[in-house]
Amino acid sequence: MMFSTEEIERYSRHILLKGVGTKGQKALLESKVLIIGAGGLGAPAAMYLAAAGVGTIGIVDDDKVELSNLQRQIIHKTGTVGLNKADSAGRTIHEINPGICVKAYPVRITPENIMPVIQEYDFVIDGVDNFPTKFLINDACVIAGKPFSHGGILQFEGQLMTYVPQKGPCYRCIFEGIPPEDAVPSCSQAGVLGAMAGIIGSLQALEALKYILEIGDLLVGRILVFDGLKMTFRTVTYRSASEECKVCGSLPEITDVIKNADQYTQAGCGL
Repeated sequence: MMFSTEEIERYSRHILLKGVGTKGQKALLESKVLIIGAGGLGAPAAMYLAAAGVGTIGIVDDDKVELSNLQRQIIHKTGTVGLNKADSAGRTIHEINPGICVKAYPVRITPENIMPVIQEYDFVIDGVDNFPTKFLINDACVIAGKPFSHGGILQFEGQLMTYVPQKGPCYRCIFEGIPPEDAVPSCSQAGVLGAMAGIIGSLQALEALKYILEIGDLLVGRILVFDGLKMTFRTVTYRSASEECKVCGSLPEITDVIKNADQYTQAGCGL
């Protein structure tokens, strides 16, 4: 692959960087990352992945941009209020980097459509705002053998972890089952400081880039927890996958998300 003069200038800081260089930049340009949820987490993740030159970025979200989103969902603008979030995000991505491909999916992710959507991507970013959809993303990625980054934020705290097939526990290994509805308040109920989304979403983008570049240590088997008020990070380590896990254990009960569709009842959008 030959770089154009414009690409050499655009990606010059990557090309100079040990661990990336021309080989790594080529890998980024040939990679495909899917972001489910064009909200607070998906917004900074998409923008940094676009700037980095990830060749194909998929954006899934069926919601429309609302004025209350703009406090944290920085990929959207006042002028795109009322537009579908996937389409709005696509506009901003093209403004950042017109040389990459954006695929907008203005749909709600469901057990019926998630498997064909994730199949063509190398890495998935979970930026949704409810537990049933997070478990759906986890289960689908485990079954399909797709790595993904989970992220979550609420008020002044955030967390993230990364799953890589056969290399560590999945989201269900750690959290086991979907909590009862309303057991944990949502951002719309409890609030969230906008910058929290930028921090966690950017870290999710970093995990995706590291995976593609095959550099550094991913958050596999670890949950990184950030306290924005105390400005502290702590890591909770999980040594291995759970043998009893219903999706990645030795005797999995969940092998088809459509057959288990009744588990994923709450529809979700981006944080």
